[in-house]
Amino acid sequence: ETAKVIAAINPTVLALQEIENEKVVQDLANELREVHKQDYQVAFIQGRDTYTEQDVALIYKSGLVHKERRNQTDTMYESKYYYNLSKHLFATFQWTHAGETHEITLCNVHLRAGTRGEEPRLRQCRLINYWIQPHIKKQENVIVLGDINTLCECHDYTLDKDLAVLCGKKTKGQMGDLIDLHPKLKKSKRATHMIGTEFDHILISPELLHDSDNQSDLSFRSIERRKDLVLRGKQDKDHYNIFYEIEENERDISDHYPVIATFEIK
Repeated sequence: ETAKVIAAINPTVLALQEIENEKVVQDLANELREVHKQDYQVAFIQGRDTYTEQDVALIYKSGLVHKERRNQTDTMYESKYYYNLSKHLFATFQWTHAGETHEITLCNVHLRAGTRGEEPRLRQCRLINYWIQPHIKKQENVIVLGDINTLCECHDYTLDKDLAVLCGKKTKGQMGDLIDLHPKLKKSKRATHMIGTEFDHILISPELLHDSDNQSDLSFRSIERRKDLVLRGKQDKDHYNIFYEIEENERDISDHYPVIATFEIK
């Protein structure tokens, strides 16, 4: 069922969270190839979440030139100002169009959850912002995306919240180092989880938001939430406690809803 959803989206690059292991993603890529005739490769590096043993991964059609996990320095760790990301993956993609090469640095993350995770999540966001600073200063194309697990609503939060820290906002009204695409969704379509929260976000560097007049470049075109792709019958209200009590043909494919951003070279 997951492969069917992905095939309907047909993405160039797909960021996955809450995966069990690399084999699960390889099996998914195989099914996409054999059943849906869509050819994907897998980018995966083992994470360090020993509690849930979940991980993140990417599947992609083309363009991967580098992948890595990043770490704090000892000094950063001792400062307690940052918090390690047990589940994250950086990847660099390059595509050539009309003789020009276009590059994107992508960071797929799954951050700490809930009110108990609020303080470490804030420090995780601070670490991500630190990691992307060299790319932002060089005016590179950057995308940070995944399960941010924020409790904020994208249109209304204060500067001390995780989304503000992740975006690098220091003053009210400031654009920030990253731009959250979520406010571009209609208010009625911003929930990305069955409980109505906006957990999942796609954030981009300013260079991707604006089309350059004098050169061909990658530019943001649209964002959509495809809740319809994962619902089966009536929308489920709970997966954590009663997942196997729901009839299989009524059980939603995911408790998270796909968020899709489209970019074009022009």
